[in-house]
Amino acid sequence: MSANLAALGYLVAAVCFILALRGLSHPTTARQGNVYGMAGMALAVLVTLLVLPAPSLATYLLILLGVAIGGSIGFVIARRIQMTAMPQLVAAFHSLVGLAAVFVASAALLDPEAYHIVAGGGIKTASLLEMGLGVIIGAVTFTGSIIAWGKLQARFPKHIEEKIPEPVLAVFRPFMSSKPILLPGRHLINIAIGAAIVLLLLVFMATESGFVFLLMTLLAFALGVLLIIPIGGADMPVVISMLNSYSGWAAAGIGFTLNNPMLIVTGALVGSSGAILSYIMCKAMNRSFVSVILGGFGETGAAAAEEGEKVAKAGSPEDAAFILENAQKVIIVPGYGMAVAQAQHAVRELYDVLTKKGVEVKFAIHPVAGRMPGHMNVLLAEANIPYDVVFELEEINNEFQTADAAYVIGANDITNPSAKEDPSSPIYGMPVLDVEKAKAVFFVKRSLAPGYAGIDNPLFYRENTMMLFGDAKKVTEEVVRALDP
Repeated sequence: MSANLAALGYLVAAVCFILALRGLSHPTTARQGNVYGMAGMALAVLVTLLVLPAPSLATYLLILLGVAIGGSIGFVIARRIQMTAMPQLVAAFHSLVGLAAVFVASAALLDPEAYHIVAGGGIKTASLLEMGLGVIIGAVTFTGSIIAWGKLQARFPKHIEEKIPEPVLAVFRPFMSSKPILLPGRHLINIAIGAAIVLLLLVFMATESGFVFLLMTLLAFALGVLLIIPIGGADMPVVISMLNSYSGWAAAGIGFTLNNPMLIVTGALVGSSGAILSYIMCKAMNRSFVSVILGGFGETGAAAAEEGEKVAKAGSPEDAAFILENAQKVIIVPGYGMAVAQAQHAVRELYDVLTKKGVEVKFAIHPVAGRMPGHMNVLLAEANIPYDVVFELEEINNEFQTADAAYVIGANDITNPSAKEDPSSPIYGMPVLDVEKAKAVFFVKRSLAPGYAGIDNPLFYRENTMMLFGDAKKVTEEVVRALDP
């Protein structure tokens, strides 16, 4: 294939990727966006195969073998993965992109002639810089994503955990908790490691030393761990989008090393979109990106639960059904508890039965509900909830004061009024859903345990709040049966 024809193919693929990002910006066009993305990727892979320099049958067989193995693994994962595990799956995929960047940069250093980056008896200075940045970003992305996966997963799958010795599990458990791990002097440690990495990068560019390259890579691996362990579970949505951005820049670095303009463009698109999404998430939480990186929620959150003796009013599904049936307007607020219980289909049944009874039902989505951006939207779409009754925080928050009831299913921090009323709260200033303004508030939760921010929710103890304790799916199904026996 000629260079001009390859450039045209890459251009068309890049346009497909841009259209994919545009389509994924709204639930109604997300499916079409995915189609554009798949078409663009297929075209990019095809063009890349056609422009291989002096390809042999063995080369194509190795590539096809790799595609077959990776594609088979991806197919099995896609078939088996639960929607509740989607955030940690995304984190795991990010780690693989970072690791790929490390491998490509290492291979380029070991065999620079194969990558056409040799000039004047040595590796080009620009290529050394690209390789260095690629391996640094890739290494940080890899270990940072692994830690994010652990915080999201919380524990190894049972069948795997049974085979791991207890001493090994004891080492990993702190890293698989939503609570932040706050090392003494962690900021100074991170600054020192960062400065050492920059210094090693300069030395590597001057010497092409493999030992310096290895040391720089190991420090970048360590920095990825140290950057993520002090971040609490409440900030995980930001971490996910941030690692998404890192993986994009790592891919762009690979593109420079491979001299592949398509990979550079794709990496830049992913990197920039991830950065924009991180900014949007931080804005939704009223936090700066720097404050998230320097340490997450949960450092001072326990104090709120010590304010005197408080009693929550518990109710039954029949109590909730009676009030919901006689309401004119109900707003349902989904949270991560809905995902854990896989209660989205039960929520759809609740929506259907209330709508048939003439009740106006709307859904309120907080930007950081769940563990990744759009998590709740995906679950509701899976249950075929109409898009036109699903609203973001800024669109629906004023409507709670006109609602007869708010049905909160598995959400906590995103409804906590401490964000508006308690300046000492670690989430003070974070925009939250004003569910307390509804005439009646139903909280479906297993217990009064705090959310990922690690703080108590005073809304549980207010007069107009009724707690419905139990599994979100079972409780909602019981409410549906009471409404439509």
